[in-house]
Amino acid sequence: MDAMTLDRQLTAEDRCDRCSAQAYMRVTLPSGGELLFCAHHGKVHHEKLNQVALHIQDETQQLR
Repeated sequence: MDAMTLDRQLTAEDRCDRCSAQAYMRVTLPSGGELLFCAHHGKVHHEKLNQVALHIQDETQQLR
């Protein structure tokens, strides 16, 4: 079973750590910590997050 299978779907209660909007991305860090981002801040920080993240759960497709 891979990490994607273990991900809990984000809900309206999950809020962006940057601006408190609804989170559509969960970033798992090597330390075990998690960061949540709205679609906007996930996009803004995407390049850096890809460099440091252990796993990124991206549910931004729900916005389409």
